[in-house]
Amino acid sequence: MGNAHYRFWPKGQPKTLQVPATTLCRNLEDAAARYPARPAVIYYDGVLTYGRFEQEVGYLAGYLQQHCGVARGDRVVLFSQNCPQFFIAYYAVLKLGAAVVPVNAMSTAPELRYFVEDSGARVALLGQEMYERARPLVDEGLLGQLIIHTYSDYIGDDCEFAIPDWVMMPRRDINDPVVTHWQDMLAARCPASPAPFGAEQMSILPYTSGTTGQPKGCVHNHRTLMAAIYGSAIWRGLHAETVFLSVAPLFHLLGMQNGMNLPILLGATVVMLPRWDEAAAARLIEKYRVSFWSATPAMLVDFFSNPAQEGYDLSSLALLAGGGAAMPEAISLMLRDKYGIYFNEAYGLTETAAFLHGNPVHRGKPQCLGVPAFGVDSRVVDPDTLEELPDGEVGELITSGDQVMVGYWNNEQANREAFIERDGRRFFRTGDLASVDEDGYFFMRDRLKRMISVSGYKVWPAEVENAMYDNPDIQEACIVSVPDRRSGEAVKAIVVLKPGRRGSVTEQDIIGWARERMAVYKAPRQVEFRSSLPRSATGKILWRELQEEQARADHKTGS
Repeated sequence: MGNAHYRFWPKGQPKTLQVPATTLCRNLEDAAARYPARPAVIYYDGVLTYGRFEQEVGYLAGYLQQHCGVARGDRVVLFSQNCPQFFIAYYAVLKLGAAVVPVNAMSTAPELRYFVEDSGARVALLGQEMYERARPLVDEGLLGQLIIHTYSDYIGDDCEFAIPDWVMMPRRDINDPVVTHWQDMLAARCPASPAPFGAEQMSILPYTSGTTGQPKGCVHNHRTLMAAIYGSAIWRGLHAETVFLSVAPLFHLLGMQNGMNLPILLGATVVMLPRWDEAAAARLIEKYRVSFWSATPAMLVDFFSNPAQEGYDLSSLALLAGGGAAMPEAISLMLRDKYGIYFNEAYGLTETAAFLHGNPVHRGKPQCLGVPAFGVDSRVVDPDTLEELPDGEVGELITSGDQVMVGYWNNEQANREAFIERDGRRFFRTGDLASVDEDGYFFMRDRLKRMISVSGYKVWPAEVENAMYDNPDIQEACIVSVPDRRSGEAVKAIVVLKPGRRGSVTEQDIIGWARERMAVYKAPRQVEFRSSLPRSATGKILWRELQEEQARADHKTGS
């Protein structure tokens, strides 16, 4: 691809970085030593200082070690909404040299079972409302210990915010020998004696769905996560005095890296919400002078399109960042002209620890993946021959960089398909179709893999289709993408019902059934019934034909 993108490289920025060779745990220790009284997390009006944060991480690490047998190399499930306990649990697991398995809080019991079984985790840290989904796994012999936290415990007294009932729910009295309540764990004050480890130690095992079959675990170590957050901080000029708004889910790499690991690296303050609440977000930005916010374009469009925000002082916001979907150009212009805020569009994947490409902050292009960040080598190749293509031509984006994952967990076939060697470097095949312009900026053009992006979450149609076939009323199903104003894209199921069921099963029946069995963002929001689906000569459902037909219909109706 050449070095065209260096023409607009931010002045004073190096082309490559020497990433600190330490661990995420060391980041917390350094921040607590430097700023013990600084708020690490502000949760509504509750405050967790860096000093208390590090202390409670030590207590939980000691409990996991002494009472749950967690040791270096083990995996521990973290199943929770955003809350201060998520931060503490995450860093306590890392302190022991173990790896966090972050589970989407919307996951159903069958989905949770798969993550536990595949990862080999024996201990789970979870919000109390997740208990009923996790407890059967103890009976099945998959999990041995559950440590349960209550969101309201860290809110603080005399909070002036309107807090959702599910957050304010008091501590449940769960009398179960395999359960330890969070406050009881803290009261035990167990000291930790972790075995030494370095930056190559596995740190997280997030799961990403695949085009076929079950989701795959992405093995990241401390080094890959550090490469992404260190690069993001320097690229965007972030520092210890930056105040972060953390609303994106922490179990997702966008929220985990930008709303937790990055501010802890800097010793900065995080203002957190457990879920998206635009009224609370506006008040928090005003009250705590938030200066940086990383979110999906859908969330930002929702926020800044609401006239009610004009009543708040948002002048502290200096920079917005995000990815997962293109930001509408009209919104980017409105942010710049009305609020004086730049939207820094970027590109990354679960497999690349989030930050991979970025637009230069003051020289961005609309709806653009940006340029490869520090030390990243990205190219566009023919997906069949893997030969590099000239600028302007569309092909598969392949990438190499320090933030790229070690590989897929216990899945050598997937690794063989995902990685190639080129010019002495190991490249990851993203499955995204892109092109490069004359300035070296990358643009998404399509997807090589069949994938739907719902508010930045990947949905693989084959996975949803496999689940749909468990419905006793469904004979055939095909999943397609439809446009959605809030989430960018949404899932639609085109369904053929079994004989005898046609006319008696409704769209809402199918939607309700799906939402009980899969995360809500995966479940179809629309269902269309047909008497048959088009097939190839070999009997395969022609999904692309159905997707193109849907796109034409959407275009005709102006969706």
